[in-house]
Amino acid sequence: MALFAGSNETVKDTAGTLSSHSHWLVWAAALILLIGVTVPDGRVSYLFLAGGGAVAGLAFFTRLLGRAATPSDDIAAVRPVLEHDYRAALVANQSGEILHKNPAARTRFGNTDGKSLEKVLEDVCTQPNAVVFRLQAKADKQNAAREDVATPKGRSILSVHRAGEDCFVWMVDDAAERVTTARSVDKISLPMMTVSGTGSILFMNDAMRRFAGGRVKSVDKLLNEPDVVSGQITTVAGIDGPSQVRVIITSAGAGRTEYFFAPLEDGRNGSETLESLEDFPVALLKISSHGTLLEANKLARALMGLDQWGGSNGASGEKRVLSDLLEGLGRPMSEWLSEAAEGRSLHKPEVLKARNREEEIYLQVTLGRMIRNGEVVLLAMISDATELKTLEAQFVQSQKMQAIGQLAGGVAHDFNNLLTAISGHCDLLMLRHDPGDPDFGDLEQINQNANRAASLVGQLLAFSRKQNLQLEILDMRDTLADLTHLLNRLVGAQIQLTLSHDPQLMSVRADRRQLEQVLMNLVVNARDAMEGGGEINIETRNMKLQSELTRDRAVVPPGEYVLVKVSDNGCGIPQDKLNKIFEPFFTTKRTGKGTGLGLSTAYGIVKQSGGFIFVDSEVGKGTAFTIYFPTSQLPVQEDVAKEEVPVRMDPVPAEGVVLLVEDEAPVRAFASRALKLRGYSVLEADCAEEALSMLEDSDLIVDVVVTDVVMPGMDGPTWVRMAREARPDMKVVFVSGYTEGNFGENQEILPNTVFLPKPFSLNELTSTVQSQMSVAA
Repeated sequence: MALFAGSNETVKDTAGTLSSHSHWLVWAAALILLIGVTVPDGRVSYLFLAGGGAVAGLAFFTRLLGRAATPSDDIAAVRPVLEHDYRAALVANQSGEILHKNPAARTRFGNTDGKSLEKVLEDVCTQPNAVVFRLQAKADKQNAAREDVATPKGRSILSVHRAGEDCFVWMVDDAAERVTTARSVDKISLPMMTVSGTGSILFMNDAMRRFAGGRVKSVDKLLNEPDVVSGQITTVAGIDGPSQVRVIITSAGAGRTEYFFAPLEDGRNGSETLESLEDFPVALLKISSHGTLLEANKLARALMGLDQWGGSNGASGEKRVLSDLLEGLGRPMSEWLSEAAEGRSLHKPEVLKARNREEEIYLQVTLGRMIRNGEVVLLAMISDATELKTLEAQFVQSQKMQAIGQLAGGVAHDFNNLLTAISGHCDLLMLRHDPGDPDFGDLEQINQNANRAASLVGQLLAFSRKQNLQLEILDMRDTLADLTHLLNRLVGAQIQLTLSHDPQLMSVRADRRQLEQVLMNLVVNARDAMEGGGEINIETRNMKLQSELTRDRAVVPPGEYVLVKVSDNGCGIPQDKLNKIFEPFFTTKRTGKGTGLGLSTAYGIVKQSGGFIFVDSEVGKGTAFTIYFPTSQLPVQEDVAKEEVPVRMDPVPAEGVVLLVEDEAPVRAFASRALKLRGYSVLEADCAEEALSMLEDSDLIVDVVVTDVVMPGMDGPTWVRMAREARPDMKVVFVSGYTEGNFGENQEILPNTVFLPKPFSLNELTSTVQSQMSVAA
């Protein structure tokens, strides 16, 4: 046999070699035949013609032999790989003829002699002809294809690889069938099947196959009612004839549906118990029409915190009522159950909260009705809806915070316009009074309180995240060192303030002034929580997250962070108020002791800086706020302190033309007077359209434009961009109470522009315009 095998291989090799050189034989035959035709000697001509014919026949034969040898060569190439593969492998040609199978395939499929590929794969998928055609078409183009298919025992992977011109290797991976799932549906005694969105049955467990008498391809072959709903009693065609069952329908994802069939003991009366459904993969309750819990299977007891309760009225004889187990319906539980008992509001899910669980668990409850010996009994199907409820709560919270943020931002914008006019006209009055004037003190009080109001507006903007951050690279140790003196004054003598730092602390990118505001707000809250004295600790350290940190409905991505922790040993915050403390105007302090904006401001600043803030608290033990700031690899920037400039006018008058565009008349009046006092010629416009109309005059010379960002109609950046089409070198000063996204993203593509936030003082306005004028010059 070995000799025969070796001879066979030699023949194949020879045939392959001849096949590869057959085109030379064709040319040789043609040349010999041509010579035979042209030679005048008849005998010689005959010899050449006979020889040419023989060579031509040899070329034709070797080409056929070479073609016949090709699939065998392909099989020989892949055979060593397939022989030891745990997957069943079938080698077939394009027409579906099986040429070879490995040991795993012989075990999996048995004798396949005379069977086509599609016939053999009937044991693997429900529609093998369509699957083979689809996968082979893909393999023709991409050399390989694969697909998950349903088998009688679960799921398998069917793949195909092109191995030659007319050779395909088909592999069946049954490993997916051996994976034990949480449900273990093949082990339960109830008939169960998985159905696709088109009604094809993808999977039937052993109990279902026994009930139906084998595999069934379409759901309409089993169910007489196509629109059956979960909990309904229906008729199913089985091997022993039609049977009445109660059907439980659940979603399996990806457009698939799972059907579970619970047999009825007394026919239409529906008197089946839940004993046979103890290990059912769906949580089920049987309830009286008055709400008394009659039975619950294992999964239902686990979801509702009834681990010590079992059977009818419980193993201990304890009577349980549904209203004691669930809450949050929004109306009386008895009313809901009465409607279901009367046949109304059936199969409409309600999301309720479990009362017997330590953690917060939400359950989706769907009621069905059955008649038991003339008495109405309700069957409840329960599923865990905690994740869905959490997502809903996140969405509602984000919508609420966004709405409050928009309100706060809008109020802040209008307030800043008013404060600009108040403080600006106050500056104008102070120019006409000396410090010794009796009215000067009153004007100073107006100015200081206007600044306090501006600080309050800044907190609103911080919460709404519409403030303009001056980001810089900071070392938290330096920031806290500069702030320590002020913090000690804030907490007083009865409270000890301690700081601890990581010696290798990394830098962060944030607004120094806003960061100080966050720390002061947290320290003040800690101080107010310790009326009799105590200790506040501020800790900074590096933190590297290897994976996502999910907490309080927020997800902190992996990476390096600087962690800032402010903790106290005060009275603590009740658990029911922890989820509200970052909301604006929410406070636990007495009336007049707090605005409710401190923590919401801190929250807004931290979020706008790209960080995260969390709180831990226990009543009677204290509270800890933890902030995560993303680290920066850039070097720390030197702090350049700004000096307070008194209100005064430069004795040397300025020159130049300023176009002032502002829709608020009081702000426009103050700004115009301030610029004119400085010596500028001022042109006024109350909207962008009027400004564009004025600039159409080519003879008009404008040195600097001062324009509001947010205005009715066209906003500042938009009209400036249009004006620069004719005046590309125009210098611009943008002013605004907040930018609402209209300015920040456009600043980089609008060169020669600066931003002056409202409220601004007389000196700030004139010095900013002078700075731009100098650039223009």
